[in-house]
Amino acid sequence: MRAMQSNNPVFQRNETLARSMQPATGFSPGTPSSDDLAAMYQTPQRMTLDDVIVKTGLLLAIVVGVGAATWIADLPLGMVLVAALVGFVLAMVNIFKKQISVPLVLAYAAAQGVFLGGISALYNGQYRGIVVQAVIGTAVIFGAVLLGYKSGKLRATPKFTKVVTFGLIGMVVVALLNMVFGDALGISGGNTGLSILFTAGLIVFGALTFVMDFDSADRMVAAGVPEKESWRVAFGLLVGLVFLYLNVLRMLSYLQND
Repeated sequence: MRAMQSNNPVFQRNETLARSMQPATGFSPGTPSSDDLAAMYQTPQRMTLDDVIVKTGLLLAIVVGVGAATWIADLPLGMVLVAALVGFVLAMVNIFKKQISVPLVLAYAAAQGVFLGGISALYNGQYRGIVVQAVIGTAVIFGAVLLGYKSGKLRATPKFTKVVTFGLIGMVVVALLNMVFGDALGISGGNTGLSILFTAGLIVFGALTFVMDFDSADRMVAAGVPEKESWRVAFGLLVGLVFLYLNVLRMLSYLQND
């Protein structure tokens, strides 16, 4: 009996599927089995470093675009602070959510764009050109950490991870307590030696968290996790970049303040 031919032009032009519809004349290495076809269509696409780069670039584009629109629109400070709160809530949800949600990650980027656009405009009104300096400084620090990681000089060993994680958490807790008690520790009151030293510590610890992000990305690629997980890595990198940028911006304001 003659084998049934497909009228679908897609199948007709696909050599592999075309061969699979020919009469069986024995085993052919080019003919996919049912298991092969199931694996072909059921196995999710695996994450690559290119996926991480593309997703991170997209999130940064959203932040920059929304931030520029916020700056131009000159939104009230109240709306900017609301966006900061929304961004914080979305960050917590994305961090503790087991399954990554792309819409929530995109919403986080948009909220941070409003916040950063408003805060940047405020700083730039007081210190002309400080935003450009902060952007360049953030990019240079990020590039230096990436270079250190790629060269093998910075590695996310268990000891390194523990020191950076607990060090950063400790400094953030101190900063929050200081804010609640009206700068009781004197670490955010201007260009004092203590405030500059404390902000420098936040920048250093914040920058070193990228080493753990890079290591996680490499491990996830090696493990063959689904492509969707690249959004999780991109989200983590964006959180780190926002934190780093804000502290670089604050440090520059301290240094320029008379």
